[in-house]
Amino acid sequence: MTTVARTRIDRRAFVAALVAAVPADTLFVTGLGSPSYDLFAAGDRDRNFYLWGAMGAAVPVGLGLALAQRNVPVVVLTGDGEQLMGIGALGSVGVQQPANLNVVVLDNGHYGETGMQPSHTGLGTDLSAVARGFGIADSVRVDRQDGTNGVAERIAARRGPTFTQVLIDTDEPPRALPARDGVHIKNRFRAALGFDTF
Repeated sequence: MTTVARTRIDRRAFVAALVAAVPADTLFVTGLGSPSYDLFAAGDRDRNFYLWGAMGAAVPVGLGLALAQRNVPVVVLTGDGEQLMGIGALGSVGVQQPANLNVVVLDNGHYGETGMQPSHTGLGTDLSAVARGFGIADSVRVDRQDGTNGVAERIAARRGPTFTQVLIDTDEPPRALPARDGVHIKNRFRAALGFDTF
C-alpha cells in the first residue's frame, strides 16, 4: 500500500485562525481526539461542545444542533478517521440542507488516536468528492495554510451546508485537554444558548 502525498498545513494554527475569523456566536462541535484538543487550544468557549469517545457522532450532533439553532452558524470540527466512521451522516446533511451547518474535516490521512495507521483518505479516498455525492454541493479541499479566510467566509455566509476537507500535516502538537465532564460541557453549552441546565 502506498500513501497519498500530502500538502502540509499546521492543524493547530489553522484551527486558531478559523476560530478567530468566524462570527462570535458560532457553535462548535468537535469529533473525538485531536480536533477537540485543537479547538480547546484555540481558546475554550461556552459555545464549544466537545465529544469524548463518540466516534462517528460529530456530524449527527452538529446536524441536530443546526436544525434546532438555525440563526447561528454551526461548525463540526472533526478528523478524517471520525468522519469515515460516520460517513452516512453526510447523506442526512445532504437531504436536510441546513444553511448554517459547516463540516470541517482535519485530514492527516491517518487514524491518529489508534497508532497512526493510514486511513482511507491517506490511501486515496477524496472526502470532499464523497460529500458532494451525498448532496453537499459546497464541498472543497483546502491545501494552503492561508485557506482559513475562505472557510470562515463560507461559514459566515450561511448558504450551506458546506464541507471542507483540510489537508493537514501528521505532526501531533502537545495535547490541550478540555474538561471530560460531559454534564459540565452540556450544561454550560445549554446555558450559552439560554436554556435551563439540569
